[in-house]
Amino acid sequence: MNAAPGNSHSPTRKHLRKLLLAACVIAPLSAAVLAHDMNNMAGAPAGHDGHGGHGGHTMPAKPPAFVASTAKPFGGLMDDAMNVMDYGMQQAPMNGNAEHDFVSMMLPHHQGAVDMARAVLLYSQDPEIRNLALGIIAEQQNEIQVMQAWLKRHGYPSTAP
Repeated sequence: MNAAPGNSHSPTRKHLRKLLLAACVIAPLSAAVLAHDMNNMAGAPAGHDGHGGHGGHTMPAKPPAFVASTAKPFGGLMDDAMNVMDYGMQQAPMNGNAEHDFVSMMLPHHQGAVDMARAVLLYSQDPEIRNLALGIIAEQQNEIQVMQAWLKRHGYPSTAP
């Protein structure tokens, strides 16, 4: 399956290009999530970890379910996706087991990526971005299923994000 030497379209180069493109999109999103989390924690009481459901602090009301629709501008959809994701991560059940807690937090995080990708599909006609968004949806949904199966195999509720 190796391409001929010098072929600029070898499977390895194509894969590397896709990975680099994904990194260019994911890195700014990760930075935005981190900045958002840091802003949430900045005004938190001492000892508050930013995850209201885990420290006995009052949580904001549950946001409505995310709905990708052109009835809202793109920025509004991204805000909605972030609010749903933040709430889900704050409410994720934690038990002190690293594997369980990781999966519990990643479920709403991955669903947030799916929601954001669905939003951009409504507003972007750029083939690269649309392809990236479709790939994110497919991969993140697959990983959500893997994590739900892991929870089930280990005797935990496998709730949907």
